[in-house]
Amino acid sequence: MTFVDLELHVVQWAEARKIIPNSTPEAQYIKAISEMGELADALLKKNPNDIKDAIGDTVVCLINMCALLDINLTDCLEVAYLQIKNRKGSLLPNGVFVKQ
Repeated sequence: MTFVDLELHVVQWAEARKIIPNSTPEAQYIKAISEMGELADALLKKNPNDIKDAIGDTVVCLINMCALLDINLTDCLEVAYLQIKNRKGSLLPNGVFVKQ
């Protein structure tokens, strides 16, 4: 299944459960932040299954937020990619990105 297919399935799932009409972008944002906390915990514990689950749950929240804003996550990713695609530089071992 492609990412676009999965995105559509998530929106349909959320609509069937009344998440889309009854939630708000702000509520989905807060839920995504909560899922990021779970991701941090899973990373600290080095638990691959929980890492995948938390990343997936975060993406579901972002898809829901986008649906509520009448945009889609794929378009958001494309906008971000178009902004970064020509950036040159590299990440140092200390985590600092140095632009060329």
